[in-house]
Amino acid sequence: MGLQTSFHAPKGHTDFLGLRKTRHGSTEIVYDDGSSHRMVWRVAAPGDNDERISDALQVAVNAIRVLPTLYDELKKRAISIERIMG
Repeated sequence: MGLQTSFHAPKGHTDFLGLRKTRHGSTEIVYDDGSSHRMVWRVAAPGDNDERISDALQVAVNAIRVLPTLYDELKKRAISIERIMG
Protein backbone atom coordinates (compact mmCIF):
# COMPACT_ATOMS: atom_id res chain seq x y z
CA MET A 1 0.00 0.00 0.00
CA GLY A 2 1.28 3.49 -0.83
CA LEU A 3 1.93 6.33 1.53
CA GLN A 4 -1.21 8.28 2.33
CA THR A 5 -0.58 11.91 3.18
CA SER A 6 -3.96 13.20 4.28
CA PHE A 7 -6.60 11.75 6.55
CA HIS A 8 -10.15 12.81 7.33
CA ALA A 9 -12.05 11.60 10.37
CA PRO A 10 -14.72 9.01 9.60
CA LYS A 11 -18.46 9.40 10.00
CA GLY A 12 -18.72 13.08 9.14
CA HIS A 13 -16.35 14.44 11.78
CA THR A 14 -14.40 17.41 10.51
CA ASP A 15 -10.95 16.58 11.89
CA PHE A 16 -8.16 16.50 9.31
CA LEU A 17 -4.53 15.41 9.61
CA GLY A 18 -2.01 15.78 6.82
CA LEU A 19 1.65 15.21 6.09
CA ARG A 20 3.49 17.64 3.83
CA LYS A 21 6.97 18.45 2.61
CA THR A 22 8.13 22.06 2.52
CA ARG A 23 10.19 23.63 -0.25
CA HIS A 24 13.21 23.25 2.00
CA GLY A 25 12.67 19.52 2.39
CA SER A 26 11.40 19.45 5.96
CA THR A 27 8.37 17.38 6.90
CA GLU A 28 5.34 18.94 8.59
CA ILE A 29 2.18 17.57 10.16
CA VAL A 30 -0.99 19.65 9.79
CA TYR A 31 -4.12 19.40 11.97
CA ASP A 32 -7.41 21.20 11.33
CA ASP A 33 -10.62 20.65 13.30
CA GLY A 34 -12.81 22.25 10.65
CA SER A 35 -13.74 25.29 12.68
CA SER A 36 -11.24 27.29 14.69
CA HIS A 37 -8.11 25.23 15.31
CA ARG A 38 -5.28 24.76 12.84
CA MET A 39 -1.95 23.52 14.10
CA VAL A 40 1.31 22.72 12.33
CA TRP A 41 4.31 20.80 13.67
CA ARG A 42 7.71 20.27 12.09
CA VAL A 43 9.16 16.78 12.38
CA ALA A 44 12.39 17.32 14.32
CA ALA A 45 14.36 14.53 12.65
CA PRO A 46 13.11 14.09 9.10
CA GLY A 47 14.26 11.12 7.13
CA ASP A 48 12.72 7.73 6.66
CA ASN A 49 9.83 8.52 9.01
CA ASP A 50 7.08 9.17 6.44
CA GLU A 51 5.52 5.71 6.62
CA ARG A 52 5.65 5.67 10.42
CA ILE A 53 4.15 9.18 10.57
CA SER A 54 1.42 8.16 8.14
CA ASP A 55 0.56 5.18 10.34
CA ALA A 56 0.38 7.44 13.41
CA LEU A 57 -1.89 9.93 11.60
CA GLN A 58 -4.24 7.15 10.51
CA VAL A 59 -4.63 5.87 14.06
CA ALA A 60 -5.08 9.38 15.50
CA VAL A 61 -7.70 10.62 13.05
CA ASN A 62 -9.88 7.59 13.80
CA ALA A 63 -9.74 8.22 17.57
CA ILE A 64 -12.31 10.20 19.53
CA ARG A 65 -9.60 12.47 20.95
CA VAL A 66 -7.44 13.15 17.90
CA LEU A 67 -4.66 15.33 19.33
CA PRO A 68 -3.88 13.30 22.48
CA THR A 69 -3.86 10.16 20.35
CA LEU A 70 -1.57 11.82 17.80
CA TYR A 71 0.95 12.75 20.51
CA ASP A 72 0.80 9.21 21.94
CA GLU A 73 1.25 7.56 18.55
CA LEU A 74 4.21 9.77 17.61
CA LYS A 75 5.82 9.09 20.99
CA LYS A 76 5.37 5.30 20.52
CA ARG A 77 7.19 5.60 17.21
CA ALA A 78 9.95 7.84 18.65
CA ILE A 79 9.08 10.70 16.29
CA SER A 80 9.87 14.14 17.71
CA ILE A 81 7.93 17.20 16.63
CA GLU A 82 8.09 20.91 17.32
CA ARG A 83 5.04 23.14 17.11
CA ILE A 84 5.42 25.97 14.60
CA MET A 85 1.85 27.25 14.28
CA GLY A 86 -1.39 27.18 16.21
